[in-house]
Amino acid sequence: MIRAHLDKLLTVVIAGVLAGLVLAAAALPAALAFGIGFSNLSTPYSELPNTLRTPPTAQRSNLYASDGTTLITSFYQEDRVDVPLHEVAPVMRQAIVAAEDVRFYQHSGVDLRGVARAFTANKSGGRTVQGASTLTMQYVRNVLSSDPRLTEAQRMAATEVTTVRKLQEMRYALALERELDKEEILTRYLNIAYFGAGAYGIAAASKRYFSRSPAELTLAQAALLAGLVRSPDSDDPINGDADSALERRAYVLERLVESGQVPADVAAAARAEPLRLQPSETPNDCTGVPEAHNDWGFFCDWFTRWWSSQSAFGASADERQRALRRGGFSIVSSLDPAVQRATTEQVLKIYRPTDAEAVPTAVVQPGTGRVLAMSVNRAYSVQDNPVGQKNRPNTVNQLVAGGGAIEGYQGGSTFKLFTMLAALESGLPLSTEFVAPTRLLTRFPVTGQASCDGRWCPANASPSSMDGPRTMWSAFGRSVNTYFAWLTEKIGADRVVEMAERLGIVLRAESDADLARNGAKNWGPFTLGVAATTPLDLATAYATVAAEGTWCAPLPVVSITDSGGRPVDAAKPDCRQVLDADVARAATDAARCPVGDQSMYGRCDGATAPRLRAQVGRPVAGKTGSSERYETETVVAFTPQLAVASMAANPDDPRDAVGQAVQARMVDAVGEVLVVGLRDQPVRDFVPPSERTAFQITGARTGN
Repeated sequence: MIRAHLDKLLTVVIAGVLAGLVLAAAALPAALAFGIGFSNLSTPYSELPNTLRTPPTAQRSNLYASDGTTLITSFYQEDRVDVPLHEVAPVMRQAIVAAEDVRFYQHSGVDLRGVARAFTANKSGGRTVQGASTLTMQYVRNVLSSDPRLTEAQRMAATEVTTVRKLQEMRYALALERELDKEEILTRYLNIAYFGAGAYGIAAASKRYFSRSPAELTLAQAALLAGLVRSPDSDDPINGDADSALERRAYVLERLVESGQVPADVAAAARAEPLRLQPSETPNDCTGVPEAHNDWGFFCDWFTRWWSSQSAFGASADERQRALRRGGFSIVSSLDPAVQRATTEQVLKIYRPTDAEAVPTAVVQPGTGRVLAMSVNRAYSVQDNPVGQKNRPNTVNQLVAGGGAIEGYQGGSTFKLFTMLAALESGLPLSTEFVAPTRLLTRFPVTGQASCDGRWCPANASPSSMDGPRTMWSAFGRSVNTYFAWLTEKIGADRVVEMAERLGIVLRAESDADLARNGAKNWGPFTLGVAATTPLDLATAYATVAAEGTWCAPLPVVSITDSGGRPVDAAKPDCRQVLDADVARAATDAARCPVGDQSMYGRCDGATAPRLRAQVGRPVAGKTGSSERYETETVVAFTPQLAVASMAANPDDPRDAVGQAVQARMVDAVGEVLVVGLRDQPVRDFVPPSERTAFQITGARTGN
């Protein structure tokens, strides 16, 4: 009965606002006498804007390392993380009510006494000198003014100082209080309020000003934060006026004493405390990665590119990025801090950040596609570089995964894997023999230095160790150019190109993509890695072979949960069988030869990285590669559990040769990364291929 009477009385008072204060004063006694209201001001809860029923508060998303606790960075437009009320110190709850709406627990969303007091003060002053907003009304205004689904004009209207807007706030506040209890409204308010210094919500504010959780706030700290809500920009003690912040703190403490919630002596002690700020700023985006882990920035950058490609987060790249910066996702990435640290240490042993050459390196997990590390000898930074040094020592270009301005680097002889796989799939066995000459004249038309009367005629880099009778085992182990040129001619260059793309090689250079679309049948040199690629693409392709033909899209995450704690399916590996398992096993058997291991059939004879097997101390496979004039050098190695690819090149000038000598250092580096990455992993051997795939010519080998 009391609540109904108050609602009716409130109806009359607000209606009086619309008719003018004088008329309201005259109408009020009559209206009360007859018990008449002008209308039912409270909007039904079901008719409230969806934003008020399910508030779309922007919350920051956090990206963690694979341990689930080490923060890589955060993404936000507004630094906010919603917290339940039980995680907020009781004194903070008391302080915000004392500061903003001391009668919060007595009114029904609109404080009649406050309205009457404000009307009287404003009428006598001739201007707005006192507000009448309850905490619930402030919450309504905050929600409507920050709703991302509204236009800018609509958001401005939500905070416009007009009678119509105030009346709407009152109607909505009454509706909310009829449906939600006080604790829920207080929770929502604390999570949406702006506290200054870029901190939205009590969790972000506690961290921003005092580097602690809202549950740990003291009386003095809570009073300070509660006092900031009225004028968060001008009273912000970090960037604004510390004296004003202290004055507001004293005001809040006085209100707490007046309301009987805090003894006077306790409030006095809190008032006497110095400010004692311990500010900390939440990192934002990939350039905000902690300085001590700057090398994580390239992984972070690739993660954001991956996120932009996932339809689960929106219909367009822009929508997906807004979701990342507003959606409150908790993302456990695949980045392994120990493997990343080892990779970076090894990369920096090869080249310094100021060197023209770079050695981007990627580590991928076969069978899942999860990327454990991405590193390069550069600082992930937007800081200016010396004149003429486009990507050193600072860059945010994606040197490891490619994209944007980065097309990649020539993969050299690592592409021979795709020729071997295409040949095996066509029905040729590992034992396929060819007497490799020093130079081979092919039917493929080319121009330039590799042309012999208009036809491609590649030569072996070291005739004394490469010429003669070769099988796939020995040709792959010794990296015999003429053997693989012959094999390409035998099976068709287009099949080699298709195989590479099937295993994840993305042809980012326009000229490469055009040849793949329109001239693949004549692209014989493709087998020698003349196309640009990246370490991530190569690691993914070789990981497919390590996983016995299961290709997995490169994946930067282990798990993603939304703001409600629900898992997101986009975190699941995207894998499919793209090769016959026996074909993949056969390629692996031959790939043991280049790195000093031995095939299951004992057919390895010669290696380009003979020390790697002993360094790793377990079964290993892989390939080295050099492009023309040693402009780039590449090393790829894998076990059943891990694949590593490293490429040396000058990103600013791909024609600037790095030289062959760097390859030996790269082999050692890749081996050390494998040792660290496999330290806690059991020793696993590769499954041998069947004798049929090793020694017999058959029909096409597809399926399982």
